[in-house]
Amino acid sequence: MYDFKMYPFIFWHRNFNVYFRKKQSINLPMKILFIQTGGTIDKDYPKTKHGFAFEITEPAVSRILSRVSPGFQFEILTLLRKDSMYLTNEDRCEIYKSCNEAETDKIVITHGTDTMIETAEILSDIKGKAIVLTGAFRPERFKNSDADFNIGVAVGALNVLSEGVYIAMNGRVYPHNKVGRDSATGEFIELK
Repeated sequence: MYDFKMYPFIFWHRNFNVYFRKKQSINLPMKILFIQTGGTIDKDYPKTKHGFAFEITEPAVSRILSRVSPGFQFEILTLLRKDSMYLTNEDRCEIYKSCNEAETDKIVITHGTDTMIETAEILSDIKGKAIVLTGAFRPERFKNSDADFNIGVAVGALNVLSEGVYIAMNGRVYPHNKVGRDSATGEFIELK
């Protein structure tokens, strides 16, 4: 038996974790809302009786997250299943409403790359939330897809972003008002 008056370090050392946990506030894991709107990231190439055709199917993010052990809580909301070229103003209003009314302040929107910047601009006046739009140039179902990488970049960005609307593509995170597309390659670029 130890005499704690003579050896206080031993007592402190053995009980450090208990003492420390009582003193610090409890941090709950980050919660992210993933909103599916469609786009190439969610396209599948299912075989039908009449040949092959791309269809927007189940959220790619659910398959991506099932392959890893996320250190955060998440919810997946299927809002739309459209190619972004066919998104209407009403669709963008629905995306806005879902983001604005979400209980969490961290949101990833999977979106087609063609009109991602336009949607980001509409969401830009939402306050108190970090919203990251991302997608893929090749469907998540394809072996050479960039979907997993882009989702990972978006989630990583949410760890350090506190408020605003961003686009995460090609390993970069851009503020919504400082991103454009290269007309030759289609890649996202920073505007100066």
